[in-house]
Amino acid sequence: MAQPIETIAQLFYRAAEFDLPDALAAKRDGVYEPISHRDVVAKVERLALAMSTRGLKPGDHVAIMSENRPEWAILDLACALQGLPDVTVYATLNDAQAAYILKDSQSHWVICSDRSQLDKVLAHWDQLPALQVAVLIDGELPTGTGRGLILWSTLQDEGLAMEARRPEVRGWGDQRKSTDVLTLIYTSGTTADPKGAVLTHGNLVSNVLSSLEAVNMEPGHRCLSFLPLTHIFERMAGQFLMLHIGAAIYYAESVATVAADMLVVQPTVLASVPRIYEKVYGRIYDGVASASLVKRLIFHWSMVAGRKVVSQLYRGETLSGWSGFCYGIARKLVFEKILARLGGKLRLAVSGGAPLGGKVMEFFWIVGVPILEGYGLTETSPVISINRYKEVLPGCVGRPLYKDWNGRPFVKIAVDGEILCQGPNIMVGYWNNELATQEAIDSEGYFHTGDIGHQDDQGRLYITDRKKELIVTSGGKKVAPQPIENHLKEDKYISQAVLIGDQRNFITALIVPNFDSLVRWAGYKKIQFSSHAELLQNPLVYAKVGSRVERVNQKLSNYERIKKMVLLDQEMTLEGGQLTPSLKVKRRVVNQMYAAQIEGMYGEIKS
Repeated sequence: MAQPIETIAQLFYRAAEFDLPDALAAKRDGVYEPISHRDVVAKVERLALAMSTRGLKPGDHVAIMSENRPEWAILDLACALQGLPDVTVYATLNDAQAAYILKDSQSHWVICSDRSQLDKVLAHWDQLPALQVAVLIDGELPTGTGRGLILWSTLQDEGLAMEARRPEVRGWGDQRKSTDVLTLIYTSGTTADPKGAVLTHGNLVSNVLSSLEAVNMEPGHRCLSFLPLTHIFERMAGQFLMLHIGAAIYYAESVATVAADMLVVQPTVLASVPRIYEKVYGRIYDGVASASLVKRLIFHWSMVAGRKVVSQLYRGETLSGWSGFCYGIARKLVFEKILARLGGKLRLAVSGGAPLGGKVMEFFWIVGVPILEGYGLTETSPVISINRYKEVLPGCVGRPLYKDWNGRPFVKIAVDGEILCQGPNIMVGYWNNELATQEAIDSEGYFHTGDIGHQDDQGRLYITDRKKELIVTSGGKKVAPQPIENHLKEDKYISQAVLIGDQRNFITALIVPNFDSLVRWAGYKKIQFSSHAELLQNPLVYAKVGSRVERVNQKLSNYERIKKMVLLDQEMTLEGGQLTPSLKVKRRVVNQMYAAQIEGMYGEIKS
């Protein structure tokens, strides 16, 4: 009987027994080049030997500033074997933000993907007393810096020269314990400075195994990795879980190339945040809107046929009768063509990181891509709950991974509605921040998620909103913005929406239109414009978007309704600073960035 897996070191060597020729793959000169399990093991062990020989010892922190690529996984695994907690730094952070994490984490080494990442480190090295070495994966090392700089290839060569010692590395892995710290993952900092969640081997392994038990995935999958590995969701589900089930991991060139990469890779499984699914959904509907009348009619008939059976699809029931026959025709006429645009082999998708809109989930299930929505946080490794097969219910995030843990409820709801969780997935605490740790984890060991929710009589969990993001109007009414924003984003004319109204006497919204749909409509109406900004100045356009907002208003209580709006001509982006790396809105930043527009809606513009 196989020994139970308790550490990432054990998970890695067990995964290597699949002996895939394409355990990892990335593009080089536009073509995917595979790396076999055997080569991955060799590269991991050589890197570990080189790092150890250069003085790194268990407990030292190693930071990584890189986009997704095989070297990311190789470094992560080498650190896991040696007992070097790695510190993940989003490649999209600016130099000051990256330096904050490097300093707070007391990182000894930092591995940089290219010169742009290395330059961020060099700009602040004087303020990083613990930093000793920076490693560059691609490019030439700068000269005359007076710093400890090494090429990645040099470390691999040094490891190759110690080939006979590779068995030692597996011995180091055998010394790891489930309580050993695996990684420090810094929160996105939407409301304050980021905090480093300290996660152990046991935290991640328990989450891999319990998530797999809930989803029940078999070997033979191929996944496309494009969410940042710095994000806990991709790290657990897109890396460790995929390794454990023997899936081949292909790295997208970037988020912008995902559509093209899917055609090449033909993934069978996808893990993503809702924003990506929303974009696919919107792009397909935009394409339908510009198609011929006959094609539009066929598509909409097919969607009607799908909606008649989608509740049966959620429950995993066999389709029969006239509805099942019509759905079968719709699959042949329309849905198989849509699946072909997603690579043609996609069998499963997982969504996490933010709430997934019901219309978007329904669409993918009808098309033939089951999306299983889950819920969790960085501090919970991350999964707390997930929809299981045959139990899918839009609007809920499924049953918790466990009913009880150590004789107590795994999940419970506090008096004020906050979701609390205790179990093997809960972080040790926040690095170097005892006060924040005590605020997050109570004396009973329950982590306070900051999310408001409830459970039904079947134990299924529903998320209402973030506790800190609840809007409290000046009249004392509490408004949860996320559900309303999701309803708005389901409209084909609306791409993004942010509700405003805390301590105000009514609710307003910042709206980014879906310009593909809006421009097409403007063409039908013979509206002339030279830019998106000019288009939004047209009263007819404002009225059009306003009518779509009013559709959502009709479903809301009076105090929740959007009374005024501002249309924005630029999408909120990660690069623009309005979104976190997991594509959630930074409400504090948005409130500051659009302060003049917001005050204008309330008639309080100050000179």
